[in-house]
Amino acid sequence: MKILAGAVLAFGLVTGTVAQSPTMPQAEVSSAQQKIAQAQAQIDKDPRRHQAYNQLAMALARRARETSDVSFYSKADSALAKSFEISPGNLEGQKVQAWIFLGKHEFAKAAELAKQLNEKWPDDVLIYGYLVDANVELGNYAAAEEAAQWMLDIRPGNVPGLTRAAYLRELFGDVDGSIELMEMAYRQTPPSELEDRAWILTHIAHLRLSTGDIKRADQILQQALALFPNYHYALANLAKVRASQGKFAEAADLLRQRYQNAAHAENAYDLAVALTRAGKADEGKALFAEFEVNARKELATADNANRELIFYYTDYASRPAEALRIAAQEFERRKDVYTLDAYGWALAMNGRNDEARQHLQDALAVGVRDAQLLYHSGIIAERAGNMAEAANFLRQSLEVNPVSEHAAEARTALERLSKS
Repeated sequence: MKILAGAVLAFGLVTGTVAQSPTMPQAEVSSAQQKIAQAQAQIDKDPRRHQAYNQLAMALARRARETSDVSFYSKADSALAKSFEISPGNLEGQKVQAWIFLGKHEFAKAAELAKQLNEKWPDDVLIYGYLVDANVELGNYAAAEEAAQWMLDIRPGNVPGLTRAAYLRELFGDVDGSIELMEMAYRQTPPSELEDRAWILTHIAHLRLSTGDIKRADQILQQALALFPNYHYALANLAKVRASQGKFAEAADLLRQRYQNAAHAENAYDLAVALTRAGKADEGKALFAEFEVNARKELATADNANRELIFYYTDYASRPAEALRIAAQEFERRKDVYTLDAYGWALAMNGRNDEARQHLQDALAVGVRDAQLLYHSGIIAERAGNMAEAANFLRQSLEVNPVSEHAAEARTALERLSKS
């Protein structure tokens, strides 16, 4: 891969665990809240300054990430409309618009706008960042990689470029490289940016957990939650740690806490799964029903829970035909590796194993080393009668992460294959 061909040398390698920083209590108001107040004060002082509305819109979008409350995006849209009313088509406003499109999962719109802005301002690092984000979500990985490389060529060692390059490294199968880059980004992030630092720590923990390093993932998530208490991303990943430890009730409690703060359909799904695994089948069933109702309301929207619906219909509700209908619909919108996985799994559950195998092959060809994708590939190969291939994929799934959600099923399948 070309990514970071020299940028790492220019910036210096990071080894070991994430550097400890002095303990900092979370401020009574977050960074985004402070910036919202500052922008509003500027607007009150001079309501014709379009820049203040841009700053307000961006701060509101950042608050959406902090809280997982999507209503902040509507408020950001209103602020941005005022900016464009005062100064039509201003650059900073359009950059904020691209960010908001991404936050609302309108990835095609974000990609088109970022492309237009990049043609006009080809040296703007953040515009390249939006190109990375949109193209990753759409499955255009070559375009995403090219944009990320430009970010680091233009400004070596910049934090937005490092985090995006790290995510691509993960997708291309280089988890160790991804961790190195995220650690660099963490050390470059100002201590005052608590949510940013918590987000980076949470992703590092995710990477550690993806390889089965439960202990280090747990430690890093505790750091993240100390910086930004009740952080929804950290709670979700800590629940995965607890599930990997077999502490399903604790995992459910963490996901319940997240769902109470952010009652999104996909969060309901995760909690319902956790409750089921914790032996609370009745409560899980009730929450699955609530999830289905709310997720179906979002079927045709950009910010949806379609992948969760697909797996609900294949793995819990025994409605494979409906899973396939939704998967085909989502595949028309985006072709990232995780959508390919969901589509492939839905095809397999409908007996279309050859097509399913092709979609999983396309996903794995990107380089991603994901325990779920490898497990699904193994089961699909078994259903297609390719026993040697099935065993190989299942072993890879366990090698990548021996404590993944599918590890027990992978071991059972391997035992079944050994006896066939």
